[in-house]
Amino acid sequence: MRAAWYERAGPPQDVLTIGEMAKPVPGRGEVLVRVKASGINPSDFKQRAGWRKEGLPYPRIVPHSDGAGVIEAVGAGVDAGREGQRVWLYNTQRGRPWGTAADYVTVPDAQAVPLPDDIDFIEAACLGVPASTAHFAVFADGAVTGSTILVAGGAGSVGHSAVQFAKWGAADVIATVSSEAKSHHARAAGADHIVNYRTEPVIERVLDLTGGSGVDRIVEVDFGSNLDIDVATIKSNGVIASYSSTRVPEPALPYYPLAYKGVTVRFVQAYLLPPPARKQSIDDITATLRGGQLKPAIAEIFPLERIADAHALAEAGTAIGNVVLDLTSGGAAAGD
Repeated sequence: MRAAWYERAGPPQDVLTIGEMAKPVPGRGEVLVRVKASGINPSDFKQRAGWRKEGLPYPRIVPHSDGAGVIEAVGAGVDAGREGQRVWLYNTQRGRPWGTAADYVTVPDAQAVPLPDDIDFIEAACLGVPASTAHFAVFADGAVTGSTILVAGGAGSVGHSAVQFAKWGAADVIATVSSEAKSHHARAAGADHIVNYRTEPVIERVLDLTGGSGVDRIVEVDFGSNLDIDVATIKSNGVIASYSSTRVPEPALPYYPLAYKGVTVRFVQAYLLPPPARKQSIDDITATLRGGQLKPAIAEIFPLERIADAHALAEAGTAIGNVVLDLTSGGAAAGD
């Protein structure tokens, strides 16, 4: 089978290789999935780049945790009726050296989630990390009906999903963006108010939009960089749910400004959702996909052979939407 892999950290053009590998065999409790599409997330390209300088966890890594495809075979203990089922995948490369950047992959049965027939594989490859992260960030602390949520980076892959989930949950949504194009993108997802943080004073605008009261919850894309904004705009007993702090990975915490408001700071890690939260996220992702309230945005699609270009685009941070690999011949993932 075709696969992409790397054996050392570095720039995508330098370290990513395309070649042939043995087709995997599903073990007990596993399914074999013919991969149709493979989604690229920041955690994928950060590991490939050696961002945390911890070294590679395995001698050879087939990247990407997210994907979608069709179950071709099942291992012992798995219902044979699953063969032929369309599925989306999560945590594929978590704790394993192989991910979805290959024609086939094996995963534990539970990590292959049934995919509604009318949802294409390209969109489904964007659910494992972006949609699951967004769902947990929005709903981990209860229902959001009638609340006001600030989504930092509302045009990003997680932020775009967070806006959609928050609107589905009947919240009022303020999204921050960095350009006019991203403003239109966040607005199309359902954001009620847009704040361009490059041209507008975010704190003043958020407080003005909320009549001075601030917001109930914040879905935070860059915790360290946005702490001043978050402290100033969060309500008493509010929640800051942060899923990244890329620019300031070791922020100094303003303890008393947060403590005096009784703020909950929640660190969101989609790879480690508690089982009840995982089940709820899967149920709600399925419901919103079927109902049309959740629609992943696709920035660009590449064939497997151009995985280095795909990583470069995703890593540049300029794409509006998800970057996805199409592993079908002739680019037929949507209708296969």
